[in-house]
Amino acid sequence: MRPFLITFIIVLVAGALAAVAYLWIMEPAKVGKNSHFQLTWEKIEDGNQSSEQMQIKEIIQINDKYADVLNDPEYMIENNIYVKDASKPGQVTVTFAGDILFDENYAIMGKVAGNGNIANGIMPDLINEMKSADIMMLNNEFPYSDRGTPTEGKQFTFRAKPSTVSYLNDLGVDLVSLANNHAYDYGETALVDTMDILSEAGIAYVGAGNNLQEARRPVYYIVNNMKIAFVAATQIERLDNPDTRGATDTSPGVFRCWNGENLLETVKTAKENSDFVIVFLHWGTESQTETDWAQEKQAPEVAAAGADLIIGAHPHCLQRIGVSGGVPIVYSLGNFWFNSKEMDTGMFKVTLNENGLQSCQFIPCRQSGSQTTLLQGEEKKKVLDFMRGISGGVQIDEEGYVSW
Repeated sequence: MRPFLITFIIVLVAGALAAVAYLWIMEPAKVGKNSHFQLTWEKIEDGNQSSEQMQIKEIIQINDKYADVLNDPEYMIENNIYVKDASKPGQVTVTFAGDILFDENYAIMGKVAGNGNIANGIMPDLINEMKSADIMMLNNEFPYSDRGTPTEGKQFTFRAKPSTVSYLNDLGVDLVSLANNHAYDYGETALVDTMDILSEAGIAYVGAGNNLQEARRPVYYIVNNMKIAFVAATQIERLDNPDTRGATDTSPGVFRCWNGENLLETVKTAKENSDFVIVFLHWGTESQTETDWAQEKQAPEVAAAGADLIIGAHPHCLQRIGVSGGVPIVYSLGNFWFNSKEMDTGMFKVTLNENGLQSCQFIPCRQSGSQTTLLQGEEKKKVLDFMRGISGGVQIDEEGYVSW
């Protein structure tokens, strides 16, 4: 029996390895840590190249400006660098949304509780818009975990089952921000679980880490010969000893920027190492359409440090679109799919090419009855009129394109 058991075990292990390799091969467009791309590229010089190796070689050729980086898998892993295909040559589209929540104890999950289909909560045409982006990013306002204890004395504490991370893939999400005031709701254990679960699901995250060095580290994407940096940080809570722990040199937490020195230094470094820098900030006053003094103070500082685009979240409502030194700032995208309230919301889509920012578009949506829809017609016009009314210094046309 022993030889048979050994053979059986070998077959099982080989099958598992083949399945993993198949999954890697089937998604070469998104690569990063532990990717098929990195493991295979070392073998590209072999005489007999597989179709997957040839595909990877083509990706290298498209991104020849960064061939040295893509030829160094260890460097990519150490520096949080991913590579993706783009839908069109010579340009990259990046789309942003605000706050999401997958906690089954809150009303928002009522629409998907029956069959687990996220399209019952976020409408299919909106999902198609999200999936059409080369890079899709939103604010992940909760931890994924079955462990931890809720923060004592905190009014709202969120936590979602680890399995719900699959919704991000269903929505076409590539990257999430964990720099917010709910990522630590169930303590250090749940935050660490969250980072592990996102990584296992193939979702990149920014704004939190096992220590401060990790938490402040940008995520980089190489797409169509452009290198795009993403930085995320949170001002909230605005206390010296917040419930949401900031990462330290020796402990996990989020990247805090109430004292903005570390953030400005991180943005400067990202600018030195990329073609375009996007900063996603958790700031502002909840339920207040007007921007507050801390947003007004930090926005121009971040722009001057090297940001090319600033996106905001936290107020749970839309705030104005502004510009500082030629840098567009979306102060708050509000709730995206977060609760049962009826609220105007939206996405923000930018198109980049080798010369930088080519277009910005605000895409009107509405959250109502635990569903989020893409608006058209008069409903779309009303939201655009509202954004025009609060966004002095910029112009917003009938399709939501922003200029200044």
